[in-house]
Amino acid sequence: MLAILADIHGNLPALTRVIEDMKRYPVEGVVLLGDLIDYGMQSNEVVSCVRDTLQDRVISAIWGNHERAVCLGDFTRFSSQRGVDSARHTASQLTPATRAYLDSRLDHSGCQRFERAGRRFLAVHGSLEDAYWKAIAPDNLRGDYRDFDVVLSGHSHYAHMFTHFYACEDARRRNQHAVLFINPGSVGQPRNHNPAAQYALLDTGTMAVSLRAVDYDRQAAMALFDGSKDDFYRARLEYGV
Repeated sequence: MLAILADIHGNLPALTRVIEDMKRYPVEGVVLLGDLIDYGMQSNEVVSCVRDTLQDRVISAIWGNHERAVCLGDFTRFSSQRGVDSARHTASQLTPATRAYLDSRLDHSGCQRFERAGRRFLAVHGSLEDAYWKAIAPDNLRGDYRDFDVVLSGHSHYAHMFTHFYACEDARRRNQHAVLFINPGSVGQPRNHNPAAQYALLDTGTMAVSLRAVDYDRQAAMALFDGSKDDFYRARLEYGV
């Protein structure tokens, strides 16, 4: 079974609760789809938690747009000044150990291919159109994924699970190739109007998908904000927007 985590965004209370929930299941591998850092107030602590509790099971880990922006010092593509300000503040707070982990343990391309249980996987923060900044949506795939069996993506902060069929030469399967798309939602900053910490589980034997949402102490996470970042990032945690 795989646990799929995306967009933790410096929210340690949410991540801790997700890890507790994962213990209820036979998780053998973990996929990290980027954006461990920024927005929230505990980017260093989140990275330390991932390193200390999950690293031995990580089979794929990629940069998100926030790792790329912070680690390269390139803040040009954020859509708002508050986003730029938040990323710059996060960059000023990262410890050498955090930077070393992000640099050495996460794939810098924002996109990684791997195989599991005889299936071809793609892990991408955004999409094949733009690995960092353009998210896959059920009505806009932003790329051609026919070479894969399972596509795991993040960035949008909206959980989804759907199957897309590509035409192929295989009469046994009615000349269709099925690709399963999974976005686990956001652990630390959901935007689908559900403020619970969200992640996904995939049974690689049966291909059953569970989109998990677990409650956590949002007030504790909100109380950590000290005025150094726009209050927007604190307030949105209460409602998951």
